[in-house]
This record gives sequence, structure tokens and C-alpha cells, in this order.
Amino acid sequence: MNPIEVEIEKINDAVLEMIELVKAQLSRSRDSFMNSDEELAHQIIHTETRVNSLELTIDKYCENTIARFSPVATDLRFVVSMLKINSDLERIGDYAESIADYVLNINHKLEKTLMDNVRTDEMFNLAIEMLELIADAYATDNSKKMKKLFAKDKVLNQINKEKSQVIAEYVLANPSTIHDCLYLHSTIKKLERVGDHAKNIAENYIFYSDAKVLKHKK
Repeated sequence: MNPIEVEIEKINDAVLEMIELVKAQLSRSRDSFMNSDEELAHQIIHTETRVNSLELTIDKYCENTIARFSPVATDLRFVVSMLKINSDLERIGDYAESIADYVLNINHKLEKTLMDNVRTDEMFNLAIEMLELIADAYATDNSKKMKKLFAKDKVLNQINKEKSQVIAEYVLANPSTIHDCLYLHSTIKKLERVGDHAKNIAENYIFYSDAKVLKHKK
């Protein structure tokens, strides 16, 4: 391989590692939140330092590649796309950490009826499935697989849209649960944002792979 190919391979490997790391963080956040597992929450928060460190490493690789080799065409699209994807992955990691913080603040398991009413487990699973699609599509260099997550994002958006009314009605019937409901409301919103960032990742990967701009398009 020539020097620029070596650098691009380093970026590629690091981004794949970042995808797997963030996917694991989100999966742990689901298990921690659904089961009020404080030990797992602490593990997520501790691992966040690895996410942040890897983000800086990927940024450095991309910046060095641009500075040293002035990439063009496909190589330039790759580096630019990876910079953006790296940022979105780091934000997803932040959301996983925030959910872990909620577990420590709540300090008890939320009522199953409440979580079922706002489809909490379904929302976690959809968000994780989106990251699994990203990991599979990225590892196999298959942009068509990326497109499959757009439908999942629509479901996340719909659940998020419905949550306020569902939670408001639950609080009226169960006033003592207001604090739990506020944490749950925020968790659902964060999962919806995970979907938005996953969608951004798909759009940026398709830009690199297919030279197609999907941003801001229906």
C-alpha cells in the first residue's frame, strides 16, 4: 500500500472500533436502565473515557491525512465523511453515558407499566438495531444496508412524538411518579436523538460510498 492508503486504513479500522464501542455502550445503557443496574451504569460512565479518547484519535488521523496528502475525489470524501461520522458516534456515546447517570440518580427500577406505555424497550432496541446496521454495512462496505435504518428512525420519531401525552396522562393518574416520568421523558428524547445521529452516519457514509448527498432530503 502507498502512504495515503496506509493512513486511510488506520482511519477505517479506528472508526469500525468506535462503532463497536458505542454500540456496546448503548446496549449496556438499555440493560442498565431497564433493570436499574447501577454497577453496569458505573461501567458505562467509566468506558466513556475510551470513547472520548478514540474520538480524538480519529480526528487526529483525519487531520494528518488531509495535511500530509491533500486527498482528492474518493479519498477526500472518505476523510470528510469519517470526521462527521466520528462526531455523531461520540454524541451517541454521550447519550449512553447520560442514561447511565439517570440510573444512578433514580436509584430504583421504574414501574413496568410506565415503561411499557411509552414503549421504552422497543425504543432502545430500535436504536441498537440502527447501530448494528451501521456496523454491518460499514464492515462489509455496503451502503444499501445503511438505507434500511431510515425506516427505523421514523418509528423512533413517532414514539418520541407520542411520549409527552402518554407520560402526562400517567402523571395525572399517578402524581407520585412525576420524578420518574421526567427521567423517562428525557431518556426517550435521548434515544430519539440517537436515531438522528445514526441517520446522519448513514447519510455521510452514502455520501462517501455513492457520492450522493441525502442531507435535508425527504
